[in-house]
Amino acid sequence: MGVLNVKKENVMFLLLAIITVVCIMAIGVAIAERSLLIAFLAFAGVFIACGIGFTLRKKLRESGEL
Repeated sequence: MGVLNVKKENVMFLLLAIITVVCIMAIGVAIAERSLLIAFLAFAGVFIACGIGFTLRKKLRESGEL
């Protein structure tokens, strides 16, 4: 019961959500610091993490695991 009974897929979705939130926060920091490089990398991180999450969800849905 509890935390130990979490599916592997849910842990992956949680990690991807955390990565996405950190990248969104980094965009704010980049704006504050006026750093185009950090902003670009953070935006790419958001794009990649969301893309991986949606792709994983589609594959799980098609295989009937979700």
